[in-house]
Amino acid sequence: MYLRVLNIDFHRNGISGAPFHAVVFRDRGDEGSRKVAILFEAPQHCAVLDVDKLNQGDTAFGSNSWRGDQYEPHLRKAIAKHQRTVDAENLGGKEV
Repeated sequence: MYLRVLNIDFHRNGISGAPFHAVVFRDRGDEGSRKVAILFEAPQHCAVLDVDKLNQGDTAFGSNSWRGDQYEPHLRKAIAKHQRTVDAENLGGKEV
């Protein structure tokens, strides 16, 4: 699966909510589009929605629902790579 990550950020989710990463990405194929994924720390806790459909107010299962289990491994790798970059920048450019 090919994904082009456009943006990643970490959300602490208030003072008592479960933190998560938000990832905006593009995928390829028949259903290729710009999507947003929400990934919580626990494995198999990944939600993926099409951004354009969200913009139209579509949150319906079957219409704007995507196989998080198919995207999750690729997204978690992108998050780990992003975190290494952030960590290196925080250490003044030293490799982590």
